Amino acid sequence: MGQDIRKSIIAGSWYPGRPDSLRSQIQGFLKAVPESAPPAGDLVALFSPHAGYLYSGGVAAHAYKLLLNQPFKQVVIVAPSHRHAFRGASIDQKTGHETPLGVVPVDQSLSRELMAQSKIFRYVPEGHAQEHALEIQLPFLQETLRDFSLTAIIQGSQDEETSEEMARALAQALKGKKVLLLASTDLSHFHAYDQAKKLDKKVLDRVAAFDEKGLMQDLKGDRVEACGGGPMVTVMKTARLLGATESKVLHYANSGDVTGDRSGVVGYLAAAFFRRGDPGKKNAVKEETEGYSKEEKAFLHKSARGVIEHRLTGKPWPSLEGETRKLKEKRGAFVTLKRKGQLRGCIGYTQAFKPLSETIMEMAQAAAFQDPRFPPLSKNELDDLDIEISVLTPFRPIQDIKEIEVGRHGLFIERGGYSGLLLPQVATEYHWDRQTFLEHACLKAGLPKDAWKDKNTKIQVFSAEIF
Repeated sequence: MGQDIRKSIIAGSWYPGRPDSLRSQIQGFLKAVPESAPPAGDLVALFSPHAGYLYSGGVAAHAYKLLLNQPFKQVVIVAPSHRHAFRGASIDQKTGHETPLGVVPVDQSLSRELMAQSKIFRYVPEGHAQEHALEIQLPFLQETLRDFSLTAIIQGSQDEETSEEMARALAQALKGKKVLLLASTDLSHFHAYDQAKKLDKKVLDRVAAFDEKGLMQDLKGDRVEACGGGPMVTVMKTARLLGATESKVLHYANSGDVTGDRSGVVGYLAAAFFRRGDPGKKNAVKEETEGYSKEEKAFLHKSARGVIEHRLTGKPWPSLEGETRKLKEKRGAFVTLKRKGQLRGCIGYTQAFKPLSETIMEMAQAAAFQDPRFPPLSKNELDDLDIEISVLTPFRPIQDIKEIEVGRHGLFIERGGYSGLLLPQVATEYHWDRQTFLEHACLKAGLPKDAWKDKNTKIQVFSAEIF
C-alpha cells in the first residue's frame, strides 16, 4: 500500500520549520512550566490552544508537560474546521501527517472502527487540507510522546447533537484502550484585554466544574466564545463516558500577555481530565522511600558534584559506572546547594520524569547555574559547597491539617493556578510549627499566608529521603 502523507502547511510560519529550532522552542516552553504535583488519577483528555507557538506555545506546554511520563501510544485529536464548512465530522484517511520532526502514522484501523460506529463520521478532504488547528498539536506530541499513532478528526458541525453522537461513538470505540483524547481550541477573539478575561473566565469555570452541558448552553447562547467549542464538549462528553470524573484548568493566558498589545486579544486555555483509580487503593501510596545504600548515596553525591565541576573546571563528565538498578528508577528529587550554611540554590522535579541518577545530575546543574534567586555558581565557591539530595515519595492529598507531621512531611499547596512546595527539612531547620509551615508554603505559592484555610486550596504532603 502506497504512502499518502499530509505535508505540513504551517511549518516555518506558525512554528519553526527547522527540526532543531522546533525542538529547542518546545523544550523551552516545557521547561518554563513550574513543577507541580502529579495528577490525582489516570489522564484521559487534554485541551490545548492552536495559535502560533509564539502566542500560545507557553500555554500549550502546561498540557503537554503532563505527557512526559505517560505511556500513550494512540492519540485522538478533535479540532474545529476554520476554512471549510460541512456537516458532521471528518476523519482523515491519509497514512500519515508530516512535520519537521517526522511523520506521525495515522491509525487507520481505529478510523475504520469509528466510521463503522456512526454515520456522523465520514471523510471530507477539504476539511483537512488547510486546517491548522490539528497540525499545530503534532510537534508537541512528537516531542513528548515520541512514538504514537494519530486519529485526526475535524468537527464540522459544533451543535449539541453532533457532539453527543461523536462522543457516543468515540467512547464505544475507545473503551478499554489506552488512548489520549485531545481537543484543539482557542477562546475569545479580538476583544479588549479585560473583556476577554471576563468572557474566558466563564469557560474556565465550566471546564473546572467538568460541566460540558453548561458549556454547550453558554456557547449556544453566545455568552462565551471558543472556536473549538464543539470539540471541547465532544471531548468532555467522551472523557466522562470513559470514566473521567475530575477536571483541572492547567493554565490560562491571552495574546496580550505575550505581545503587550491589549486592544484586541485571543484567549488560550490548557486543561486536563482524569479518571480516579480504585478508591480502596488510596492508602497504598508509600509514605517513605525504600532507602538507598551508602554506596548509592555516594554515587549520587559524586555525580551531582561532578557535573558542577565539569561546568566550572572542565573535569570529565561523571561516569555512570556503578549505577544500580534502583538508581535507574524514575523518581522525583531535589538538589539543594549550601555554602557556609547558607542556601545557594535549590531546584528539583516533583514528578518522576527521569531515572534518579539522571534527575540528580540535571538538577545539580540547574541548582548551581539556573536558580533565578542566585547568580550562577563560580569556581571559587566549590571548596565550600555542600550538596544535599532529597528523593521524594509520591504526593498524597490530605483531608485534615492534623495529618501533617512536621519534620516528616513536605508540603505542596495549590490554588487557582498558583502553587508552592517546601521540602520536609525546611520546617525542621527553621523550627516551624504546623501552622507556620502552612503559612510559608502559601507565601511560597504567591498566596496569602492564610490561604491554607480556604476550602479551594489543595494541600498535599510527601516524604523524602534526605542525604
